[in-house]
Amino acid sequence: MTPAQLRLILPKAPSPWLDALCVVAPKWGITTPMREAHFVAQLAHESAQFTRLEENLNYGAARILTVWPSRFPLPGDATPYAHNPEKLANRVYSNRLGNGVEASGDGWRYRGRGPIQITGRSNYEAAGNAIGLDLVETPEAVLRPVVGCDVAGWFWQSRKLNGLADVDNIRHITMRINGGSHGLEERRGWLNRAKSILRAT
Repeated sequence: MTPAQLRLILPKAPSPWLDALCVVAPKWGITTPMREAHFVAQLAHESAQFTRLEENLNYGAARILTVWPSRFPLPGDATPYAHNPEKLANRVYSNRLGNGVEASGDGWRYRGRGPIQITGRSNYEAAGNAIGLDLVETPEAVLRPVVGCDVAGWFWQSRKLNGLADVDNIRHITMRINGGSHGLEERRGWLNRAKSILRAT
């Protein structure tokens, strides 16, 4: 996998991210064309070709009710959180993923970042331990290309996604990344593009 190949797959991606991806991928066992194709496809979807590297939580009340029905059981419950990303993050990510209570600010501090959209204090801590950086104290470091790609590689390996890539199982890879099949067809489109350029069969 080379930056030139990645440029053909991801024409909108900033070059520093493509360079970092090539440097970091082998560290996490992403060393075959099939593994590379799946890795690149998932990151392309999650980060909109490395152009959207922080979770967008600027939702209206109706969208909040759709995305988090259990957190907002009554229609009026969502109104104070509409178009207030920090307040919303602190509510929906409180008391989960290693985060503290809503007032702790952990939900916003450890919101989705980087090309894999790592989320939650426990994931930031585990990733930081794996790559040798204190990401609990400096979560914004995930926005730097080498760190962000390293974290994505750690996440990939920690969820045992190389094995699923080896058998070309995009559905289960997607489920392990986001808990469902959201964006599966777009991910499949990225995968087919990456396979053709990386010659993965």
